[in-house]
Amino acid sequence: MKLLLDECIDRKLARFVGHEVKTVPQMGWAGVKNGQLLTLAEAEFDIFITVDRNLSFQQNLPQFDIAVIILQATSNRLANLKPLVPKVLNILDTVTKGQATTVNG
Repeated sequence: MKLLLDECIDRKLARFVGHEVKTVPQMGWAGVKNGQLLTLAEAEFDIFITVDRNLSFQQNLPQFDIAVIILQATSNRLANLKPLVPKVLNILDTVTKGQATTVNG
């Protein structure tokens, strides 16, 4: 399973996820807007992980062949996102492409 972390998420979070994980900057996609980013991501990844709570309202997710996980924490700092990792790992096999799933503390 290939995961892509949005550029607003600390890249160190990838260490705790344990799957094949890349970040938006690692892919050379920093600064790319969400619609184009999802188009690029769906060609190479299964799941896009972000903290952007507005993504599902701004984009027509069913048109993209990628699942989206939205992390909701008090901030996007690693210390706040790391406790969500076990929940993320539990849902990886059940998320649906073209839909957003929210994970919160």
